Amino acid sequence: SPVDLMKQTLARIESLQPTLNAFINVDPKAALRQARKAGRVIRKGAWCGPMHGIPYAAKDLIATRSLPTTMGSRLLKDHVPARNASTISALEASGAILVGKTTTPEFGHKPLTDSPLFGRTINPFEANVTCGGSSGGSAVAVATHQVPVALGTDGGGSIRIPAACCGIVGLKATLGVIPHPDVPDLFSPHSYVGPMARSVADTRLLFEQIWGFNPRDPYGQGGAPDCHLDGSVDQLHVGWLESVGNRIVDPECRDAAFRALGVLADRGASVEPVQIDLASLEDAFLVIFQSLLRSRLLADREERSELLDPSLVETIDLGARWSAVDLQLAAQERTRCFLEIQSLFERFSVLVSPTLAAPPLPMDQNPHGRVMIAGEDAGTIRGGWYPYTFPFNLTGHPALSIPCGRTASGLPLGLQIVGPWHSENLLFDVAALLEREVVPFLDFVPPVEQETPPLLELDAPS
Repeated sequence: SPVDLMKQTLARIESLQPTLNAFINVDPKAALRQARKAGRVIRKGAWCGPMHGIPYAAKDLIATRSLPTTMGSRLLKDHVPARNASTISALEASGAILVGKTTTPEFGHKPLTDSPLFGRTINPFEANVTCGGSSGGSAVAVATHQVPVALGTDGGGSIRIPAACCGIVGLKATLGVIPHPDVPDLFSPHSYVGPMARSVADTRLLFEQIWGFNPRDPYGQGGAPDCHLDGSVDQLHVGWLESVGNRIVDPECRDAAFRALGVLADRGASVEPVQIDLASLEDAFLVIFQSLLRSRLLADREERSELLDPSLVETIDLGARWSAVDLQLAAQERTRCFLEIQSLFERFSVLVSPTLAAPPLPMDQNPHGRVMIAGEDAGTIRGGWYPYTFPFNLTGHPALSIPCGRTASGLPLGLQIVGPWHSENLLFDVAALLEREVVPFLDFVPPVEQETPPLLELDAPS
């Protein structure tokens, strides 16, 4: 029953929260009250939808009127929005039950999950490496069976990065397909809400509840996912992105992705390597991202900087270097990259790459520092570690990360599949084939038993 399921869910969260720290807020009483209501509806022979009575979690960047939405910030630790985000309302209508809000770095500003508000979230496979970010709490909660599905947000890879680091599935959909009318700039957004789950089928199920028309989102005015794999893999033309302008790819990441490609090729798909430079788009991304955070948080930086994560303060300060001309040039670079990707889809059905250029980075990685990959300096964290993800936030193309194996030491590895606009169903079809054939589901690994690393070297939350 929904009540039994909810009791097990809450017990699981309670047992793992002290070790993994995936949640900021949980309301057991409200969750059980909703589960009892769901049970009464079932006994009457009525169902709200395919997720009726199913628990889920939402990243704490997504507005919820039933639980605080803190953005991972001490500035907003008691903030309760007046209304739900459109995705929360859609899941509520489908009968799903919100259990809690998951951890995020402050305002989702980095691909690691820690914050002065809640401390660190721990990767369940290895305590000394990052769980990824900024949807790290959702990824950990799903990977460790605390909830079956969760919502994340993705501003440059923030769903796909932690999905790869934690061995789960995560989707950044086509721009506007999952409405997100809560961003400050509706006309040049790069942040998306999306589903995360342990299987392709569950990710698809969650996606089907939250995509659709929304009059408040200028990009959410139509365009349904209508592209499928029509049963025959030999009609699939795959572009292989071993690198995208990044100099170094960890051999284990490259080889795991290449093995998945081999299975598609064995089943008749044509596979062709693609040479494209996406890493050079990093400067354009930073102009848009850093100037946005500066415009949004400059007053707080000037008046209450002691409450902010030092890496967020540095990001806000870096935004001061960009001019209005830089912002316009970044928009033009975004346009150029979109057209270049569009030209690739005149030849290819999908593009496939490693999700990340290296396995999960050390937990203490500086988001503004250099990244070491395979023993070499790989450059900055975006251009070095996740050059495969952030460009598609700017171009709007859908991108799905699925598990594709593990390193010799047992850390998860991810494969990214990218398609034309509105090709989410095609991505799910290809991913489901790979999940069955070459990407065996990464069963849960018990949380690390060793003592967890300390909280950030700031005032620990009381």
